Formats: sequence, structure tokens, C-alpha cells
Amino acid sequence: MHADSVSIVNVPSDLADALSRVAKSGERFVLKRHGKRMAALVPVDELEFLERLEDEADIKAARKALKQKGGITLAAYKKKHGL
Repeated sequence: MHADSVSIVNVPSDLADALSRVAKSGERFVLKRHGKRMAALVPVDELEFLERLEDEADIKAARKALKQKGGITLAAYKKKHGL
């Protein structure tokens, strides 16, 4: 599904309608300024999905970093620096 575009100039008059469409039918909107994509309105379930993916990527990167030689845990870092 591709997002519709909305100029930021029109947001004040179109925002309530756009939010209703996002919430009710899952539509997506891209907000543009001077023709450049700046932000997006997406359904909350899609945002939560993206946040879960980001969390999983962070966990994977942290586990990889801990396995690298010279890695240090947060607890060890705090102890070393008196925190």
C-alpha cells in the first residue's frame, strides 16, 4: 500500500480527516514541505510493528557486541568508572 501525499501547507485543514482515515481504514499519509517528504501518518499497529523490529535489531546488535573481544557489560563499566 502506498501513502497519499499531503502538503504541510494543507495540514491544518486536512489533519482531522487524514487522522480519521488512518485510524479507521489504515491509510498512510506522507507530509511534504516544498515537495520533500518530511514525515508520515501511519496506523499505530504499523508503528508498533516497526518499533518491535527496531528493538529486535538493537538486541541482536547488543548480543553481537558482547561476544566481541574487549566487550564490557554495563555493570562492569559502571564499576570501572565508579558509577
